[in-house]
Amino acid sequence: MSGIHKIPIKQAWLGFNGFEGDYQADKRHHGGPEKAVHHYPFSHYAYWQQTLGSLPDFHNSCGFGENLTTNALTEHDVCIGDIWQLDQAIVEVSQARQPCWKLNLRFARPGMARMVQDSRRTGWYYRVLTPGMVATGFNMTLLERPYPDWSIAHLLDIIYGSAGGTEALERMATISALSESWRKLAKQRLKSGQIEDWCKRLGELSPF
Repeated sequence: MSGIHKIPIKQAWLGFNGFEGDYQADKRHHGGPEKAVHHYPFSHYAYWQQTLGSLPDFHNSCGFGENLTTNALTEHDVCIGDIWQLDQAIVEVSQARQPCWKLNLRFARPGMARMVQDSRRTGWYYRVLTPGMVATGFNMTLLERPYPDWSIAHLLDIIYGSAGGTEALERMATISALSESWRKLAKQRLKSGQIEDWCKRLGELSPF
């Protein structure tokens, strides 16, 4: 039904489609080269504990189905197109996460996907440039930052917040390091002048 229920392991081989042994049930919307690795900041867990209470899944990593977590980095510290040395592998930031209804099931809370989206605590994805082994306690080193003005936080504010004007969407559509699906999203908004309906993805009943 879902591959969101992860367990911690000490090391794994990271290939172009993700970690060896990882699994996605819905390969249409999850996984693939552009979403090979999901990174979720461990510092966000304290926020969720304060907001929703001390649920078991808020005490350990893997609660949000992430493949890896770190203490230091958040959506404000990472930019689209960043190239990172991740232990023996090299990865590139490809997009933010678009929360879906499976988070509602994961936490047995109907509005959880919406809360993650509204909080902008979504995490982000990497594509893999060079496969390699990644172990617990891995080192991350920033190798390149071609788009320093395009943090994940900024991207999320364009898609979900107040920064999604025409100029921002036009620029977003031209960022080659951004995944094709997100560039397509920007082009669709420019063409239609409308924000897409999120209800199905978030597991909410559509008003239409």
